[in-house]
Parts: sequence; C-alpha cells; structure tokens
Amino acid sequence: MAEDAERRTGESWASTEAVRASMRANRSRDTGPELALRRAVHARGMRYRVSARPIKELRRTADLVFTRAKVAVFLDGCFWHGCPEHHTVAVRHGAYWAAKVERNRTRDADTNRRLEEAGWTVVRVWEHEDPVAAASRVESAVARARGAAADA
Repeated sequence: MAEDAERRTGESWASTEAVRASMRANRSRDTGPELALRRAVHARGMRYRVSARPIKELRRTADLVFTRAKVAVFLDGCFWHGCPEHHTVAVRHGAYWAAKVERNRTRDADTNRRLEEAGWTVVRVWEHEDPVAAASRVESAVARARGAAADA
C-alpha cells in the first residue's frame, strides 16, 4: 500500500534510503527467534501449524497454532510490541514509533481477549526468551488445553 502511494507520488515512505532498506529487511515470519522456538517445540514431538489464523474470520495470525488443542502462540518482537525489558525508544520519529508500538500492544490485548472468548489459550513469548524455556511453556499450555478438552 505504501509502495503504491510511492509509485503514484514518486516519494518514499521512508525518511532515508537506509531506513527504507532496514524496514524492507524486517521479516514477518521465519525470523531467527521464531525458527528457534519452532525447533524447540518440534523437538518435544509437538506438531503445529505455522503462521495461521486461529479463527478464520479474525485477521490475526499466530506464529504457532495447535488447532485441536486450541492454543495460539505469538512470538513478539521486543521493539515492535514494547517489551518492558528491552524496548528502546526510536531516535528518529519517536512520536510515530511510540504510537505504533502502543497500537500493537492494544491490538495484542484485543487479540488475546477475542481468542480467549472463543475458547483458545494464548501463549505470548518475547523474542529474547530462551526458546527451550518457552517451548516448555507452550508444551504445558497444550497439555492443559488437551486435558481440559478430554474432561469436557
């Protein structure tokens, strides 16, 4: 969408070419922390869907989805989601980025609420977390969800 506007106006959406290159290099999936988490979860014998919508009608994509257990795992980047430990304030365009991070946090809370209302368990993992420890949390959440489903 921004690139469409750029083609029409001839102006870049980025403040500099370096910023543009950096922003274009940001991946939405298959990041290093995500791959490490997926390997750790897979090593535990767990199988999952990658980058899937837990609820088809809801335009929110989870990084790992355990469909039968109804567990959605989101791996959140420290900068983009405002990690209380590692979030840094942007030097350039600080007000814009602060508002962007706040919108992301609001959307994350809304996603959690909507999924939980639909009977899903949500697991949020920060990118800086140890993938093996995070995989343990995911495994526990899936086991609890499967146990609850068996009891129902």
